[in-house]
Amino acid sequence: MQLIDHVSITVRDTERAKPFYVAVMAALGATLVYERPGAFGFGERNRPGDDGHSYFSVFESAAAGPDPRRHWCFRAASPEAVDAFHAAGIAAGATSDGAPGLRDYHPGYYAAFLVDRDGNRIEAVHHRGGSTGQVRAE
Repeated sequence: MQLIDHVSITVRDTERAKPFYVAVMAALGATLVYERPGAFGFGERNRPGDDGHSYFSVFESAAAGPDPRRHWCFRAASPEAVDAFHAAGIAAGATSDGAPGLRDYHPGYYAAFLVDRDGNRIEAVHHRGGSTGQVRAE
């Protein structure tokens, strides 16, 4: 079961945030499918009789700001996609909040964490991440 149908986050400046989100979403295989002033989105919206998709929007808001409890996690097709997500995010100006690696949540939980310029903490995870490497406790 896919629990999330769609989700929206806010940033203070969509033009500043867009290169980062385009880069990290591309690393996960998602393309920019919607764009207007003050908003853009990735994925595919569900429609009648076809509910196997998810959609992610980024909206501009002057009230956007960090909240350490807020966290967004995206599925990755492979550990390499997690690695690419992290590298793309760093190259696009994010701060690392956990380098790619196995985590102690369950065997095979391979993830990386980033914080965008507005304080949104995002993660990419692959749940069959292999059995090698150091387990991190982030």
